Amino acid sequence: MLQLLHVAVLWFYLLIPSLLCDNLLCYYSPILEREKKFELIVTECPPDELCFKADGRYGNHSALSARGCMAKKDCSQVHNIRIKGTVYVMSYACCDRPYCNSCPVVTARLLSITVTLVTVAVMAGSL
Repeated sequence: MLQLLHVAVLWFYLLIPSLLCDNLLCYYSPILEREKKFELIVTECPPDELCFKADGRYGNHSALSARGCMAKKDCSQVHNIRIKGTVYVMSYACCDRPYCNSCPVVTARLLSITVTLVTVAVMAGSL
C-alpha cells in the first residue's frame, strides 16, 4: 500500500506544475525527415495556443514530422511546404492537454512503466 502511495505522489508531483500553469506544456521538434531521431524538447506555449503534431507526406509516403505550439485558428490546416526542391503536404493536428503531442512510443512506454509500478506496488502490499 505504501508503494502505491509513492506512485500516486510521483504522478501528482509530475502533473501539478502543468496544472498550475496557465500555459500549455508541449513537446517541440523541428521539421525533420521521419527516420531522423531527435530528442524532444519541452516547451511552454504562449496563451491561446495548443500542442500540435505535423505529418509531412510526399504522395502516399509519410516523410516529415514536427511538433510544437500553434494558434487554435491554424489547427487542422493543410499546407504545402517546399524543402530542398520537393513539395510536401503538411497536415497539422492539435490537442489541448499537457504533453499530448508526444509520439505513440513514448506514450506506450509511459503506460507500460505505470502499469508495472502499480502492479509491483499491489503485489508488494499483498505479501
